[in-house]
Amino acid sequence: MAIETSTRSFAAPTTRSKATPEAAPKRYVFVLLDQFTMLCFACSVEALRIANRMAGRKLYDWVLAGEGGEMVHCSAGIGFKLDMDLGEVEREDVVMVCGGIDVQAATTKRLVSWLRREARRGVRMGGLCTAGYALAKAGLLDGKRATIHWENQDSFQEEFEEVTLTKSVFVVDGNRITTAGGTSSIDLMLKIIADDHGEDLANLVADQLIYSSIRTDQDTQRLSIPTRIGVRHPKLSQVIQIMESHIEDPISPATLAKDVGMSTRQLERLFRRYLNRSPKRYYMELRLQKARNLLMQTDMSVINVALACGFASPSHFSKCYRAHYDTTPYRERGTHAARLSI
Repeated sequence: MAIETSTRSFAAPTTRSKATPEAAPKRYVFVLLDQFTMLCFACSVEALRIANRMAGRKLYDWVLAGEGGEMVHCSAGIGFKLDMDLGEVEREDVVMVCGGIDVQAATTKRLVSWLRREARRGVRMGGLCTAGYALAKAGLLDGKRATIHWENQDSFQEEFEEVTLTKSVFVVDGNRITTAGGTSSIDLMLKIIADDHGEDLANLVADQLIYSSIRTDQDTQRLSIPTRIGVRHPKLSQVIQIMESHIEDPISPATLAKDVGMSTRQLERLFRRYLNRSPKRYYMELRLQKARNLLMQTDMSVINVALACGFASPSHFSKCYRAHYDTTPYRERGTHAARLSI
């Protein structure tokens, strides 16, 4: 199935924007990477389309770009007809790169060169969902604050130490924009619309989208620890937070217990009661989960993955990994690569 997009807007003059009627529409160049996530793209375009409709005139325009300029497929297998290849854009344009599955493979040398060239010309750049990786690979996020989908944060931090990675739903740092993916594109676009044309218009767009809980860049993308684990116990949440921030250098249960003001035995009972496992077992699962992310999303050697997740030796890492996932780290990586090549 192929989809053609149109930038035509249908007037429904509900409100008027602050901009003068003579102001030219701001154009967004959506660069669709292979296997991009349709939701983050659709949320962005729909917010702009509705802004045009609510204002009764074209405030925003958009085109679809990508390598080859012909067709690209999203992660759901739907094809999108592109308007243009990776060519020169206007300095006033805003480039929004849309990423998704296996963004490393989709971030080609040509794409990186194009991003660098357009950035040097002063074009504002954004990365939706995993596309923050593409911007970082081009060096466009060096010294900047940024965000990326939580599933890609471990690998991103390992590869781009010069970027200040946050857990926010979106980040705007100067002329660089990043989002965590999914519906966070709506939050970003509502902020942009509010900045461009006022909060009244942004609120009208939110109402049309039935979007009642607008988030800011101060909101985090993942659920709180109590919500995630289904338990509201302050000391348990505190211990898990410490564990999550000390994956590379694990802390002993005795030290964890001391840090939150309880005995080791009390900590053991707390984990058994609420999570049906020991603190040591829970900690191991967190470390192995990060290891699996790194194996699938980076080219790091298995030895370096082991060290990054607090394992002193590859043999111990492999033994623990196999016990938990019923496969070895090497086979896991090979199986994942084979799935992506299908």
